[in-house]
Amino acid sequence: MQNTITYNDILEDVDKLSLEEQESLIDVIQHRLIERRRDELAKEIQAVRQEYRDGKATVVSADELAREILS
Repeated sequence: MQNTITYNDILEDVDKLSLEEQESLIDVIQHRLIERRRDELAKEIQAVRQEYRDGKATVVSADELAREILS
């Protein structure tokens, strides 16, 4: 049998923590989110660079890009 923890279970457990522990948890989660976003951005940059090397992307000016988006 597999135990499933729900989002509500987590919130209830967090409520049981002291204020200091809750603040520490917030800091840990924020740092983890920053790292995940940084990793995702690095992967996206790597993919775009590969597309450029493969000739699948072109260089355009900001004005050209804006015109394309707005058209």
